[in-house]
Amino acid sequence: MGASDKPGHELMTLDELCTRVGLSVRNVRFYTSRGLVPPPLRRGRSGYYTPEHVARLELVQELQAHGFTLAAIERYVSALPEDAEPEDIALARTMLAPWQADLPVDMEREELEQRAGRSLSEEDVATLVALGVVRRRGERFLVARTQLGIGVQLLDLGFPREVAEAARAVYLDHGRQMAEELHEVVFDKLAPRYGSLESERFQEVMERLKPLSVGGLVTAYENAVARAARSASRR
Repeated sequence: MGASDKPGHELMTLDELCTRVGLSVRNVRFYTSRGLVPPPLRRGRSGYYTPEHVARLELVQELQAHGFTLAAIERYVSALPEDAEPEDIALARTMLAPWQADLPVDMEREELEQRAGRSLSEEDVATLVALGVVRRRGERFLVARTQLGIGVQLLDLGFPREVAEAARAVYLDHGRQMAEELHEVVFDKLAPRYGSLESERFQEVMERLKPLSVGGLVTAYENAVARAARSASRR
């Protein structure tokens, strides 16, 4: 596993990384020692961190919130491609939404088709990947079982791959924007009220806030889609 170092990528010190993800230096070093995040990039005698480190640490935190053991987290993270971009890792987190009854499962092509109830062309699989239902893992697949049926129904309705990919780009773009704005709200307005970002009280507030934030986002999205549909029908 190696951190990306592409031109334009933001570089952070260890302290800046810890502030960004709300973890202690000890926790970050522990996760690094277990291979959950890559080691820092070296610039002389100093180490720096990238958005990939942020994305992987946020994924680890999400897995912990879902009750994963450390061993289970290690198995899940090991399934990520070594060259996964921060956007790919963020997409993996969407497969861990609180309303899902189970977790992504590793399976071969044959089992994927059995669960889908029909054969799947390469175009079908690419569409399921764009929908976030499936992730490729070499010759195998990591599948969100509770969403597979919905994905197959969309395939049967002729849902085009290019629309799924365009929608995915929208999710990533607006998800990043929302995350940045929420980050400002939390760190500028909430953190000072609850002391240190590492305090138990602050962490508990954040855990309680998470499902409400997700619920608020889903409600806002549903209302916006309904308004857009009504506007389109009037036109």
